[in-house]
Amino acid sequence: MPPRSTRPVDKFDDDDYPAYTMGRAAEMLGTTPAFLRALGEHRLITPLRSEGGHRRYSRYQLRIAARARELVDQGTPIEAACRIVILEDQLEEARRINEELRSHGTTS
Repeated sequence: MPPRSTRPVDKFDDDDYPAYTMGRAAEMLGTTPAFLRALGEHRLITPLRSEGGHRRYSRYQLRIAARARELVDQGTPIEAACRIVILEDQLEEARRINEELRSHGTTS
């Protein structure tokens, strides 16, 4: 999934800042680097690359990966888990936009 558009001033507060190496991300999720690579192959998350070509993950991407792992742990095939998480994310974004439009809309 692409990074979200709003960015905090401090990169350490930025959910989209690619702060975690693949090894650290896998450790935090209790999974393997191969699982993270599979999520990339299924286009659920696209890690940024360091100058040396190493994958780097953001906190936002780790939350998405954690949700996919929950589904896989429950027996959902990884392809289906990725699609479910993408659809959940799209639905949440649509709800956020609708709420924003309602709160800024006209009452005629």
